[in-house]
Amino acid sequence: MTVVLVPHPRGADALADLALRPLVYDPAKPLPEGAEEAEVLVPPFLATGKVVELADQLPNLKLVQLLTAGAEAWIGKLPAGVLLSDGKGAHGGATAEWIVAVLLAVYRELPGFVRAQERGEWTQHVTDELGGKRVLIVGAGDVAENLVRRLEPFEVEITLVGRRKREGVHGIDEVHDLLPHHDACVVIVPLTDETRGLVDKDFLAAMPDGALLVNGARGPVADTDALLAELRSGRLKAALDVTDPEPLPAGHPLWEAPGLLLTPHVGGSVPAAMRRAFSVMREQLEYYARGEEPPNVVRNGY
Repeated sequence: MTVVLVPHPRGADALADLALRPLVYDPAKPLPEGAEEAEVLVPPFLATGKVVELADQLPNLKLVQLLTAGAEAWIGKLPAGVLLSDGKGAHGGATAEWIVAVLLAVYRELPGFVRAQERGEWTQHVTDELGGKRVLIVGAGDVAENLVRRLEPFEVEITLVGRRKREGVHGIDEVHDLLPHHDACVVIVPLTDETRGLVDKDFLAAMPDGALLVNGARGPVADTDALLAELRSGRLKAALDVTDPEPLPAGHPLWEAPGLLLTPHVGGSVPAAMRRAFSVMREQLEYYARGEEPPNVVRNGY
């Protein structure tokens, strides 16, 4: 029976009734007996570094099934012939909720009111609102689908941008023409060679004065220096759940950048995250157990 290395007993439980033999491992310890037979490796959530090197220790490896949607740590680092499948579908709802939360927080000035509360100051004044805003969503996958459903009740005007133009979605080659006509730009693309540095000086310059950038993708999608320049000038605002570098070191200028709401990569970090991730893992491995390719197989970074 096909051996699947899983990083937690809950992962093994999720596969219990499939024609697979789950074997629980601890990435901080030597692999358990029988691991050399594994055809499937399920890395821990947000695993990088030495966990990626485990693939070289598994001579029968045929598939790496991720618990996250982001696959950049694994692309180009697996032995020839080993498939990579991501966790798309597990964290889209939670990440979309984070995006709505920061949009509301910035427009309704909640961080400023929290600071005023800490000072004991009553700072009543008129704020902006999310309702009626024009929101450009760069990335048209699972997170975007969840985000559109959550934004529609706020009566915002939504424009979608994807890798390629299709019905209801603009192509990425149109993004610089679209940016000037939107109040907020939400970036939720995977990190690939094509998207690294996508939000550069020219991208930011195309955003209108007072616009808000939300990065729920990966830190290197945005040029940190270019973003800092815009924030310091006061022309743009931003909300980031990811940074470059990450984790953000003490003393980094982003910590004190004006107009920035910063969270420490928590978009998908909710109590049900692992239950959903193991559910997607199970769905993908059902295909593998039948001798079929999982639908979430990553090709060219997507």
